[in-house]
Amino acid sequence: MSANAFPRLAIFDCDGTLVDSQANIIAAMGDAFDRNGLVPPDPHNTRRIVGLSLIEGMQVLLPDADAAFHVTLANDYKYAFHRLRGSGGLAPEPLYPGIADCLLELEARGWLLGVATGKSDRGLALILDHHGLAGHFVTLQTADRHPSKPHPSMIHTAMRDAGAAPESTAMIGDTHFDIEMAVNARVRPIGVDWGYHHPDELLAAGAHSVVTDVSALIAALEAE
Repeated sequence: MSANAFPRLAIFDCDGTLVDSQANIIAAMGDAFDRNGLVPPDPHNTRRIVGLSLIEGMQVLLPDADAAFHVTLANDYKYAFHRLRGSGGLAPEPLYPGIADCLLELEARGWLLGVATGKSDRGLALILDHHGLAGHFVTLQTADRHPSKPHPSMIHTAMRDAGAAPESTAMIGDTHFDIEMAVNARVRPIGVDWGYHHPDELLAAGAHSVVTDVSALIAALEAE
């Protein structure tokens, strides 16, 4: 069956692709490390693990710690994020310029939209509700129900939800975890350069292209 027989599906990463969440992630990570008597990681190292599920991210930051401590840190991070947000200590994560209009344009062109993120259901819902974006997506996949990126589970489930096929699906993300997940799922990987990993890393991971703005993203999606 040809790709034209399936709906076109564009799956977006969240942190670093739809919203710039690094300030909040770094603040919550620092709080979690402080709670456990640790020096907070360098912000660069924290940005490097954005996209992974929390436990996997803690494993990267503290490879010599035991598994139980990784779970403790992940839980403390979630607690810190919710507490800081509830107290007003975290500002809402801003959308990257042009994202809202990009989603509208893609819908007008007949694309179905999805999200695949290392965030929790709750964290993703807060962002989408704040920006009024929830209604644009036909499928929302989070770390609550899937292995960490770059495992392809989130993309496989998103395609089933949308009735799409690998040849009619693209994954858009800012980290090599996103690109590797797309490669593993055999969908088209498209990188964005406004997030947390360098474009050269995205290309080395298998991105078909790395775009510099949302108009270029729409062109890249429509090119194949």
